[in-house]
Order: sequence, then structure tokens, then C-alpha cells
Amino acid sequence: MEKITGDDFASPETMHDFMAFYKRLAGQQEPLYHLDDFFGMGGAWLAFRHEDVAAILKDPRFIKDIRKLAPPQDQGESVQKHAAVSRLRQWFKQMPNMLTVDPPDHTRLRRLASKAFTPHTIEGLRPRIQQIADELLDAVQERGRMDLITDFAYPLPITVISEMLGIPAADRDQFREWTRKLLNASLDPKQEDTVSEVLDKFVEYIKTLLAEKRTHPGNDVTSGLVQAHDEGDQLSENELLSTIWLLIVAGHETTVNLIGNGIVALLQHPEQMRLLRSDPSLLPSAVEELLRYAGPVMIASRFASEDVTVHGKDIRKGEMVLVSLAGANVDPHHFSNPEALDITREENEHLAFGKGIHLCLGAPLARLEGQIAFGTLLQRLPHLRLAVAPQQLTYNRSTLRSLTNLPVLF
Repeated sequence: MEKITGDDFASPETMHDFMAFYKRLAGQQEPLYHLDDFFGMGGAWLAFRHEDVAAILKDPRFIKDIRKLAPPQDQGESVQKHAAVSRLRQWFKQMPNMLTVDPPDHTRLRRLASKAFTPHTIEGLRPRIQQIADELLDAVQERGRMDLITDFAYPLPITVISEMLGIPAADRDQFREWTRKLLNASLDPKQEDTVSEVLDKFVEYIKTLLAEKRTHPGNDVTSGLVQAHDEGDQLSENELLSTIWLLIVAGHETTVNLIGNGIVALLQHPEQMRLLRSDPSLLPSAVEELLRYAGPVMIASRFASEDVTVHGKDIRKGEMVLVSLAGANVDPHHFSNPEALDITREENEHLAFGKGIHLCLGAPLARLEGQIAFGTLLQRLPHLRLAVAPQQLTYNRSTLRSLTNLPVLF
């Protein structure tokens, strides 16, 4: 049986043909696979079947907060080889947010941010998101070509989340540069200094933003969180900083890649693209299928808070457990014909947004942005096509499936 390594999850081969990689996973004799090392974080157990991934994500014995764990004793050399990963982990220990902690801290932090992401509130953004999408295509319509990532998929969600957070329009381009640097550097053992530099710049920017909101509060999410910190002491200064950072990054990066990956998937399945173009009522189910088939978040991690036995394997307290969201979403035991892109798929319990208490807070926003993005692109650009061969597309080296660019003609 061919051995699977941590590097396989970020390799160009996996990004170009993710289905072949998950067939390798599905071909493993055991449903729980052990990786010797996952990017300097030590050995890890890997679950990739839908039933197991969903169960682990809902199981309170598998936790997120690495501050609760004793430091591994046998990782000295490995950590040195993966200094960038080590730096990121250290930062998250110092700067906790709802993604990196467990109840009751998670409950408190999520509650503070959740008011801005209710389905009703998000639906109210529909006219503004549509306006942004139209303006972005107006700007490129006469050219007949664009980089769909730079000209559309990135500015759409970063504009939306920036307006929700009360971030000036002039500052938004910085986030693309910082986020891309972080994506590309985080798995490169030689890029520890880059990771530190980007995180420091992000924090300094957010500190300046918070100071401005204290002086001139507005009707935005950042002002509300500042008020919660200053008046009720409901979150620490580091939690406040890290929460804003999380909302900026998670509020745009996953949607950028849902749009990019989704368009590539549709272009490679022209019959599905024609069907969606001819029947826009299929947009909600199409977005769900693209989340399943081409979702950007490939993997999530947990740690065992106690000894746990899964499929006869003893997972020791403190050991890392990786759950392959992308693998679960193409599990033939759960989905009929999972290799097929089918925008009319009715039963689609995908795990693209996770499961359990850490289910993505921004899921309603991502769904709405996806519906508007795909609908607008297909209706306004009837001759949309790739400007390069599919094998020429390049991806960031990351466990997030993210294109560096996407040149298209129309």
C-alpha cells in the first residue's frame, strides 16, 4: 500500500486531481490512517470517511485549544524543520479566537460575533452584494478577459466583509497581499520570518483600526466588538484582535476559493454549466454541490483531550486527529456517484463548513456570495472559458485548495 504523507495534502498533484488523491485515501485498508508527521506538528491520525469525520467533529473529547495540551516531547528536530508552522501555533496560543478554543470560551466569543451573521441579517445584504458583483464585471466587460481571482473572486467578498467590519476601502488591497503571503509561507519551513512579519503587520493594522473605532464608533461589527470589550469585559484585548483578524481572513479567503474552484469545476463540466445558466433557480443546489465537489477547506484538526478508541485504534490524550473534509465529501459510502458534479443533487449533506459547535459562522454569507457570484458570471458572460489549459493552472502550496490566479476569456 502506497504510503501517504502530510506533504501529499498540499502537493500540486493533489490540487490538480484531488479526486485521485482521495481515491488513494479510500483505498486504505483501515478507515483511520496514521501519518508519521504533519508539517512539523508531529504524528497524526487521519479520518476521511464521512461518518467518522462528522462523528469526530461533534465529539467533545476532540478539542481545538492546544493551550490545554502538554507540549510534545519528541518533536524538537521536526519543529526546527517546520519553524513557520511552529510560529503560527505559538501565535494562536497567544491570540485565541473562536476557531482555536473550546467551550466556554468558544461559546462566549461566537455569541459576540454571531449577531452579524444570522441568515436574516445576511439576506439583507443581497442587493449590495449584487451591486458589487455587477460593478466588478462592468469594469472588465470591454476587455474580454480577466484574472477571475484578482478581478472578481477576491474583491467581491473582501469588499463585503470590509464593509461589515467598517474597514476603509483604501486598506483592503493589503489584506490580499498579507493573506497570500501567509498562505504560501505557512507550510514552508524557511519562511518563519515571513509568517512573523505578516502576523505583526496584521495585528498593528487591527490595533489602529480599533483605536479609530474607539474614537469614532460606527454601525459595524468592529465597533460592536470594541464596545463589548470596553464596557462588559466580555473578551480580552488579544481575543478582540484575533477575532477581527479571523473575520477578515475567514470572511473572504474561503469564498474567494469557492468561486475560483467552482468556476473551474463548471468549465470542466460544460453540461452542468449550461444547465445552471438556463435555470437560475438551481443556484442554491449548485452552490451546495460546488461546496461538496470543489470546496476549498480540505482538512481540519482536533486533539484528543483523553484516550479515545476509534475503529480499534487507540488515540492517546494529546494526539492530533486530522479530519479530511474533502475526503468525506467524496465518500462513496455516503454519496451516490460522488465523482460526478451534479448541481441537481438533492441529498447533499456535505461537510464543507464543518460540523458541530465549530460549524462555519460565515456559512450563510458564503452561500449568498456564491449564489450571486456564479449567477452573475454565468448570465453576464455567456462565453466564459479558460484562457489556459487546465493543467497550466497553479495553486498555492497550502492545505486550502486555492488558485494563485484564474485567467479567463469571455
